[in-house]
Amino acid sequence: MKNQMTVLFSAIFIFLHMVAQANSEELPAPEGDSFWKYISRISPYTQWSHWSDHEGLQKGRAPHGKRHRVFVNEKALASSKPPLQYGSIQVKESYDKAGEVKVITVMYKAKDYNPDHGDWFWARYSPSGETLKAGKLMGCIGCHATRGTNDYVLVHKFE
Repeated sequence: MKNQMTVLFSAIFIFLHMVAQANSEELPAPEGDSFWKYISRISPYTQWSHWSDHEGLQKGRAPHGKRHRVFVNEKALASSKPPLQYGSIQVKESYDKAGEVKVITVMYKAKDYNPDHGDWFWARYSPSGETLKAGKLMGCIGCHATRGTNDYVLVHKFE
């Protein structure tokens, strides 16, 4: 009986520790290289889900290429209406004609990062993770601002 109680308490402790770690996961700073580390190693974006109305490989347009795939983290998915929760992340893989990833672009909702433009941090990476551009990118902001009432999200419409 004592052995069973020890096992039970150990299991409960491990479970509570895992829940606490998941809830306290520290989000990265809005900075190119540390953000790439987060979405590629700490919380790999390829294991995330997709907007329900934008799953799988989709037709795209400039500047993102002819085809793309979008991944979103749990904070974004839990946002039922704009504005999205802080910590929301959307990652877009853009593909070339041969079906190879040519660039990876990111939107990251970071508190007090850029209040004039929805607090979004933008980044563009090579397939190997080299930061090509990152920050308050006016090219991204200008295009996505056309959906400002949808919190700058172009590929998913909130009801």
